[in-house]
Amino acid sequence: MKKLSTTLILLLVAVMSIMAQTPEQWAKLEKDVNFYVANDLGRNGYYDQKPIAELMGRMAETVGIECVAAPGDVHHFEGVRSTQDPLWMTNYELIYSHPELMLDWYPTLGNHEYRGNTQAVLDYTNVSARWAMPARYYTKVIEDGGVTVRLVFIDTAPMIDKYRNDTGKYPDAGKQDYNKQLEWLDSVLSSAKEDWVIVLGHHPVYADTGKDTSERGDMQARLNPILTKHKNVSMYICGHIHNFQHIRKPGCNIDYVVNTSGSLSRPKVKAVDGTQFCSGVTGFSLVCADKTTLSLHLIDKDGKVVYTVNHKK
Repeated sequence: MKKLSTTLILLLVAVMSIMAQTPEQWAKLEKDVNFYVANDLGRNGYYDQKPIAELMGRMAETVGIECVAAPGDVHHFEGVRSTQDPLWMTNYELIYSHPELMLDWYPTLGNHEYRGNTQAVLDYTNVSARWAMPARYYTKVIEDGGVTVRLVFIDTAPMIDKYRNDTGKYPDAGKQDYNKQLEWLDSVLSSAKEDWVIVLGHHPVYADTGKDTSERGDMQARLNPILTKHKNVSMYICGHIHNFQHIRKPGCNIDYVVNTSGSLSRPKVKAVDGTQFCSGVTGFSLVCADKTTLSLHLIDKDGKVVYTVNHKK
């Protein structure tokens, strides 16, 4: 009994020590520019969504984030019907309610938004002070401490024939001119002079997934040639697969990162060609940049850094 009690005490001390050190550990991650990446969220607060939302708020008390990038599926299942859809409250407003999360959110459309009223997702910008989505694809520059980061948000569902051809389930996908978008992307990347350039979209170029292989095939054929053409692109960050993956292809300078779900993950994930790391946990990412290093920290639901992608000059 005495041995058991001693073991329990030591375990409790160890747990409390980890908890006490966590904010200190988070503080060490901070650089000049810091922001979150959170996607595949909308579960009405269920599963891990609410705890992860609260964790994001607590971490932001320590790390001064500039914004939240949300590359798709903020609303799961059938998207939203209007700017007044109750899902805006149960999936977003009442979940990400921490004061430190009351800053700009930069979303993109995911395949689940494409099942609903995509225009309502854009129009919510006129309703919410923090929902900042000026178009289906757009770019923002974050600057702090003399460090500049260009975020380029793209609309990936229209680049994939699976969605374009299913006019019943995804009525708006086939109406979008993806060639025009790719021309815009090429122009933006050609003129980008910032310290770091990151492209964000919902669908992966490379990933281990049970999804239709045509999704990645279309992304590799249509988007990837634009990304690899421009040597200033450091990372392509996406969601959709609901687990963490970091892939780097031989001879390519781009870090391809799949950000996990902020609510419900798919735990079965394995390495593919170029995989540097993969994990089936839920969570979000913290991106931190200074003049010499762009760091993307994969954070699990307990606030632990499970892996870091470091992209150096």
